[in-house]
Amino acid sequence: MKNYLSGNTVEKTFRAGSSIEEANISKETKQFTYKDGAQYVFMDLNTYEEVRLNESEVGDTTKWLKEGMDCNLLFWNGKVIGFDLPITVQLKVVDVDPGLRGDTAQGGSKPATLETGAVVNVPLFIDVGETILVDTRTGQYMNRA
Repeated sequence: MKNYLSGNTVEKTFRAGSSIEEANISKETKQFTYKDGAQYVFMDLNTYEEVRLNESEVGDTTKWLKEGMDCNLLFWNGKVIGFDLPITVQLKVVDVDPGLRGDTAQGGSKPATLETGAVVNVPLFIDVGETILVDTRTGQYMNRA
């Protein structure tokens, strides 16, 4: 069993025939619209209703968060208890050291700063202005978009 509020998991054995009450949890897709001070504002595209999350609720996933991105919010009794980004995101490279001629065959990597401020290691052939795909679970470069 997992406690979504604390993040703890516990193994529990139940007797045959016993039943437990299912938690009233729903997952809704919301679009990240903008950052308002220390709050991140998400909007339901059907009802235009806003949900605001604090930096502590969003966590370090802010480095992958881009305006207009669809995210999954997990609700329990009307309160947000979880937040998931898409598995892959497309982000533009805004700063990277230039690759040297002939570097493409060597398979090395170099750090690149993305439009959200995140830094990822990319192949030597990636230049400023290119859009890349990044795995948000691992923070690793996947390929060019």
